[in-house]
Amino acid sequence: MDDAQQTVSEFLTTHDLECPPEYRLLDLVAEVGELTANATESTDYGATPDSLSIDPDELGDVLFAAIALAESQSIDANDALVGALEKYERRIETTGSAGSGE
Repeated sequence: MDDAQQTVSEFLTTHDLECPPEYRLLDLVAEVGELTANATESTDYGATPDSLSIDPDELGDVLFAAIALAESQSIDANDALVGALEKYERRIETTGSAGSGE
């Protein structure tokens, strides 16, 4: 477990914020929705994509929610990230793109 996950785990325990993983997933989706709202507002619904502005606090909420979800499922978030990077690397090597749709 990396430092960020340990910090989140201790915060959840200290503040009695334990809850079922399905609530953690709903929280993550809600936080991503708030990032989407930032993007929608700052780009005038996509009309001016160069004006994209994301609130760092909202991005922090997404990270917290994702790490809390990993913790609730006993998943090492760092190991999951390393696995994702390896998967993207393999895709780039075989298809030339990190995207899964190609």
